[in-house]
Amino acid sequence: MSKTGNRIVVIILSAYLCLMSYYLFTHKYYNADIEAYMGLVYKANFPDMKIEEIHKKVYDELKLKNPETGKSDLSHKEEALGENTYYEKLSQNPKAYEEELYLFTVKPLYNCVNSLFFKLGFDASTSTFLITLISYVLIIVLVFIFLSGILKNYYLALILTILISLFKPLLDTSRHSTPDGFSTLLLLLSFYFAVVKRNLWAATVFGILCILTRPEYFIFYNLLLALVYIFKEHFSFKAKNIALTFILFALTFGIIQYFNKIPWSVLFMNQFTKVQLYPISHPDAFNFSEYLAYIKSKVLIEFNTSYFPLLLIFIVIILDYKMLMKKDRKTLLYLGLYLAVYITVFLRFFMFPTLVNRMMVGFYLIIILSLIARQNSKHQIMEKTA
Repeated sequence: MSKTGNRIVVIILSAYLCLMSYYLFTHKYYNADIEAYMGLVYKANFPDMKIEEIHKKVYDELKLKNPETGKSDLSHKEEALGENTYYEKLSQNPKAYEEELYLFTVKPLYNCVNSLFFKLGFDASTSTFLITLISYVLIIVLVFIFLSGILKNYYLALILTILISLFKPLLDTSRHSTPDGFSTLLLLLSFYFAVVKRNLWAATVFGILCILTRPEYFIFYNLLLALVYIFKEHFSFKAKNIALTFILFALTFGIIQYFNKIPWSVLFMNQFTKVQLYPISHPDAFNFSEYLAYIKSKVLIEFNTSYFPLLLIFIVIILDYKMLMKKDRKTLLYLGLYLAVYITVFLRFFMFPTLVNRMMVGFYLIIILSLIARQNSKHQIMEKTA
């Protein structure tokens, strides 16, 4: 493609991203977690401010922008006792709100970035959303760079990039004040530097940042490191460097857990059985039979309402079983990647039994992009053998 054609594609993509950014900013969600992230912004910037004042500032701002803030949601049947009125109680009780904040301190990088935007002069609610919007733009740019390098065709890469940018879980993620979009960006960057640039240290840095944004990605990175070790010749990575990367990931996760005041058992009981007003002060005792009953009741529903069964169909179609039988190393590498994704999702489900699509978007994009790469490599092989 000529340089003029390349410039046209870049101009089109830039204009498209500007339009999408405006749409996402003017159609953002005021999701239920935003009041906690806003409270942490105030705590970081005004450490001496009393919780009553933080509580008032947060809910005054939110009710001005979204009058439904703090109202009971009686539109659906409760799955956990008290969930329909929980956020109304938080809006009325500063002490309960203060303890709610502890549930959200385990995403330190996201909270830090939000505080930086607040220091730049944005209001608290906007500060919690800007990194999500920026992440969406950078994710799309990264997807385009990856696809244009794989496909060697800017126009085809542009079409696929726009289609991926309209993927519903990605759009939903990009309208929420949550760390999901930011963690997805960091996950894709770590993949890009490991797979395309073959730079383990850059990939490690972005992996650490991803874990600091959403700690549960530690599971996935462990499985990926095992996969990288098995196929280290393919990546030209040394075993000692892979081991050092694991140590850095473990230290990152360990530091987060050291400062985490909420045990997993308390979080599970509060989230899925009885939504308590004081999750720290008066937690229910963990009940293993209730845990198993909840897992059994949700496992089929959650997986069937996610995109994982659909993507599994494409994995089976595109991964050639004949190449697997011949133990083709590249095919086995792709298979290992998909196994890592699905094992991670299952393990994550057993700890936090919900598969909200906006939380899964990083896994979805990895599967989609790797399937495109695999299909394109199979096409090239067929052309060479024709």
